[in-house]
Amino acid sequence: MGAGCVCLPGNIRMCGIAGIVDFRGRPIPVASLERLRDALGHRGPDDQRIWRHEAPGFSVGLAHTRLAVLDPTPAGAQPMLDPSGRWVLVYNGELYNAAGLREQLPPPFRTTCDTEVVLKACIAWGPAAVERFDAMWALAVVDLTGRTGHLSRDPLGIKPLYYTCRDDRLIFASEMRALETIPDLDLTLDPEGLEWYLNLGFIPHPWTIYRGVYKLPPGHRLLFDAAGPREPERFTHLPPAPDVPPVYEEACGELRRLIEAAVESQRVADVPLGAFLSGGLDSAIVVACLARVGHQPVKTFSIGYPDHPRYDETAYAERVARHLGTEHHTCRLRFADILATVEPMLNHLSEPFADSSLLPAAVVSGHARGQVTVALSGDGGDELFAGYWRYRGHEYIERYRRLPGWLRRGAIEPLLRLAPVARSTPWLDRLRQARKLLRGDRTDFMERHIAWARILDDSPAGQLLVRSSGLSIERMADRYRAAAGAWREGGGVADGLDAVLLADLAIGLPADMLHKVDLASMFHSLEVRVPLLSREVVSFAAGLPIDYRLRGATTKRILRDAFRDLLPEAIIRRGKMGFEVPVGEFLRQELREMYRDVVTPAALADLGLISTVAEDLFTRHSARRQDHTELLWSLLVLCWWRRRRM
Repeated sequence: MGAGCVCLPGNIRMCGIAGIVDFRGRPIPVASLERLRDALGHRGPDDQRIWRHEAPGFSVGLAHTRLAVLDPTPAGAQPMLDPSGRWVLVYNGELYNAAGLREQLPPPFRTTCDTEVVLKACIAWGPAAVERFDAMWALAVVDLTGRTGHLSRDPLGIKPLYYTCRDDRLIFASEMRALETIPDLDLTLDPEGLEWYLNLGFIPHPWTIYRGVYKLPPGHRLLFDAAGPREPERFTHLPPAPDVPPVYEEACGELRRLIEAAVESQRVADVPLGAFLSGGLDSAIVVACLARVGHQPVKTFSIGYPDHPRYDETAYAERVARHLGTEHHTCRLRFADILATVEPMLNHLSEPFADSSLLPAAVVSGHARGQVTVALSGDGGDELFAGYWRYRGHEYIERYRRLPGWLRRGAIEPLLRLAPVARSTPWLDRLRQARKLLRGDRTDFMERHIAWARILDDSPAGQLLVRSSGLSIERMADRYRAAAGAWREGGGVADGLDAVLLADLAIGLPADMLHKVDLASMFHSLEVRVPLLSREVVSFAAGLPIDYRLRGATTKRILRDAFRDLLPEAIIRRGKMGFEVPVGEFLRQELREMYRDVVTPAALADLGLISTVAEDLFTRHSARRQDHTELLWSLLVLCWWRRRRM
């Protein structure tokens, strides 16, 4: 039986891909493909198609929803077949070096979209084609005649891809919600995935919340043929760090050139384009580069809370906007506006994810989507250039360990335990961070880093699980170390902070920060691009000495110096301010009843959690005796997610 295509009109709301490869050659039901497609409708409002191919021992069904950014004509529709009908592709992403690759590929080209370049590259160079991409992507390509193909995902994990192998079938999709529509798929909770979630608030690859369902790791491809799928294999590495680093001033100039080139390449679109502008350094640099290459004022977007200065950055964003002459749009919110997003975003989650900054990220994405279809952001700067407080924390804890033991244990630590537990002022938040800093008082850098990143600690919070899979700090640190080592060509990674930064690039960035951006932006059908994570920028920055990135209390040192002449000095000097909302206070007040209604003893027992421990944590938090914001929010998210799937 031949191939067929069904094109369905509609106006459901960035690109989503899904598919089934049956290695017994059984027909792929149209209804299954329609359910996969419909579950991803919010990712692509411009076109929705399903496609099937049946052959003995090798049947393929693909689904795609499209947000047309380049060549929005029907010629760029997917699934895309080559003229011979032998090759077929579904692809979610943007190929920034499409023009250069196009010159290396044989003509003719039928479209101006990057999808055709991706397809022709995979035909010409096979699975090795992805090693040439400067892009964000998740894709599946199939050779129908050769009965082979592969899935792949970009090196930083900007675009998601889930998959499972069951009953001689490979099933994949951009989001877990699509896989959940397959009626005979066994979706049993994975205790290890659950424990990772309770420790970190997110589930790192390759695990998911379900046993036997996986995230394709960033920078990996999964090959398959008529006999079935192979294990995922890494196709990309960072180059070895140079034996002799560049002179600092020369490194500043090269970094600036690379970031400017990345912004230039990522501004290409056939639809309106703008940028997020938080008031922080990273987004300000992206906007400054964008303003230098554009012919029209850049559309920039920020949100803020004028009634709550502790959480408001709009004055800084507006200062940058005036300095650069952007067309700036500020959305001024009340906390009630953030609370109004809680239920919609919890309903949107296809697996538990407890980073509460998802809420304001969704609001600013919706704010931008009213004006543009594509937005550039500054994500990745903290992981590349050591922007988080916990990177500085290693030096602070080393200094602290040099103090006399009697002073540490007899005075400082008892006083910190007596201090008020709150985040309502910068001073109280510093005390909270100091307590957290001491929680990581370990000699091993990676174990220390994990101790600071964990939601659970060694108090009763760590006794929540009825049965633990044994996910200790030491085991988590080993996983992070292995991920850091796999990044470098040859596996060589220095100890200490260099390994920590590489581990965060490999695990925390894709599983937390970039996942949050994908969730928030896809909810509003907005494409977000991250030029600081372009291939050339990452390769160069990750090879720089730690001293170039972090010196004393100065984070992002080289980034600040490289762009000092383009931005106001106040922005260059600014420290990091998180994209936060007071979820801890919400749980004590506005979200208290929701928490009580959702996080019940029955719900906790169903998840294998001990309700008396959770109740004690909530009581202590409500009475302000302790702060368990992250853990309680993670329980609310988890129980809400579970209830919607019962």
